[in-house]
Amino acid sequence: MRLKDKPLHFIVNFLLGVSWASVFLGAITTFLTFYEDTFFFALISAFVAALPGLVGILALEHFITNKEKLQELKKQTKLLEKSFHD
Repeated sequence: MRLKDKPLHFIVNFLLGVSWASVFLGAITTFLTFYEDTFFFALISAFVAALPGLVGILALEHFITNKEKLQELKKQTKLLEKSFHD
C-alpha cells in the first residue's frame, strides 16, 4: 500500500477488502438469483448489486490519491523553501 501511516494503512486496506467482497458477493448472489428468469435481467441486476461496493472502492482510491498528493506537495514545499533560503 502507498500510505505511510500504519493504522490508516490497515483501516484503508481492510475497507478496500470489504468493498471488493461486497462487489463480488452482491454481483454473484444477485446474478444467480435472477439467472432463472432471463440472462439479461440477471446481468443488469448483478451490476446494480455491485454498485455500492464499486462506489466504496472509488471513494477509498480517491482518498489514497489525495493523501499521496498531499505528501508530494509537502516534499515539494520543503524543497522550494530550502532552495529559496540557500
